[in-house]
Amino acid sequence: MKQLNFVIAFLFTVAFSLATQAQDKPNLVFETLAHDFGTFKEAAGIQTYAFDFVNKGTTPLVINSVRASCGCTTPKWTREPVAPGAKGTIEVSYDPKGRPGSFNKTVSVQSNAENALVTLQIKGTVEQREKTIAELYPFTIGSLRAQRNNISFVKVTQSDVKTETLELVNDTEKPIKVDLKTVPDHIKASLNPGTIPAHGKSQMQVTFDASKINDFGFVSHRIYLAINDSNDYRNSIGVSATIEEDFSKLTPEQLANAPVVGFDNLSFDFGDMKPGEKVEHTFTIKNQGKNDLIIRKVKSSCGCTAVTPSKTVISAGESAPIKVVFDSAGKKGRQSKTITVITNDPKSSTSTLRISSNVASES
Repeated sequence: MKQLNFVIAFLFTVAFSLATQAQDKPNLVFETLAHDFGTFKEAAGIQTYAFDFVNKGTTPLVINSVRASCGCTTPKWTREPVAPGAKGTIEVSYDPKGRPGSFNKTVSVQSNAENALVTLQIKGTVEQREKTIAELYPFTIGSLRAQRNNISFVKVTQSDVKTETLELVNDTEKPIKVDLKTVPDHIKASLNPGTIPAHGKSQMQVTFDASKINDFGFVSHRIYLAINDSNDYRNSIGVSATIEEDFSKLTPEQLANAPVVGFDNLSFDFGDMKPGEKVEHTFTIKNQGKNDLIIRKVKSSCGCTAVTPSKTVISAGESAPIKVVFDSAGKKGRQSKTITVITNDPKSSTSTLRISSNVASES
């Protein structure tokens, strides 16, 4: 009986001790755990809300850390210990710049309180601000603005005629007269209107006729503009296209008997080189098909690489050398260049060869 009384007394003592320890801890109580900013404009700038709290414990409360779920949310909080019964604040700010749309973020509060981790929540919806003309049309062409300064036709076949438009904006207080000059024969361009009123727009229409240019692969040209009779060569718009041979009309029999391109290898490393040194390597191109393989075009990625195919027509089963010369003049460090070979292989018309080297610095 004495032992039972002792056990009961011990358990009571432990329970009382734990209860006392719990009562000795601070207790972090917020007025609210969530705030909805509602809908506001991006131009309104940073939005801030103060989460007020009180320490309902019996010992001082210390906020150890306050961490937001993203960098767009910045918290500030009461740094000094908060006495029992006293109040404190955790201020949470949200930056809407460049973040249109709905958001829902959390802030984790860690302290020495009995409830050591508390999560706060902010949410809302940002209405995107109206963009400026400079943002909508970031490229400048003289005194004009445009969304881009290049018209790309991506992939066209030899017989394709394709048209694209480009909007030009006059963001000045005076009309601007625009004339087109030095337009290549395979490109037609027009402006409507030719004189763009103050704060007005003009549609530039560009038509690319691939049948009028005897070329393959990536090609680029420029259309030069005379703005208010100025002859500044910098006032131009690029026009580019990748011209491919049209194999769509080949019959199954023609495809079965078509040429097939192959190479002994697709890359070569010259290793270490001295500045100004010239080196060469010969790739071997093979025709593994049943009809003549025609090399339509060979182009290197820079003028430092010269490419010379020994012939442009390779019979079935034959091979031919393609000599590549690399000039390291003006180069230093790791170099990597490409050679594009375009043929009449309908399944793999474009092949890429690679050369590399390491050019030592001049001593």
